[in-house]
Amino acid sequence: MTQLDLAIRGGTIATASDEFRADIGIRDGRIVSIADRIEGAAREIDATGLLALPGGIDSHVHISQPSGPDVVMADDFASATRAAAAGGNTMVLPFALQEKGTSLRTCVENYRKLAEGECYIDTAFHLIISDPTAV
Repeated sequence: MTQLDLAIRGGTIATASDEFRADIGIRDGRIVSIADRIEGAAREIDATGLLALPGGIDSHVHISQPSGPDVVMADDFASATRAAAAGGNTMVLPFALQEKGTSLRTCVENYRKLAEGECYIDTAFHLIISDPTAV
């Protein structure tokens, strides 16, 4: 087996239906094993007495969104995703506000450009549709 990048040792893993103590093996940023004891990691974290929980997903955020004439939400993608990561979130789904006369595709492309290279965690978008007939 290829060496793990990281082993998180002895944490209490909490799922929707269970809690149990185990080690978590990570390679290339992904969980690849959960077992009573994992060997062969380049780095280890002792999680004894701590909970190991999945990262949160915040599905209601406003980032770089217009809020009125000459007013834009205070957070840009860098500051908002950095704050989300500090709070334990691994993904945000900010609103993408469609402007009048702008197609939905263009709306998403515009928000993607704002986010590109600025995010500390995963990001996807959901639309505020304000002009359903725009093409």
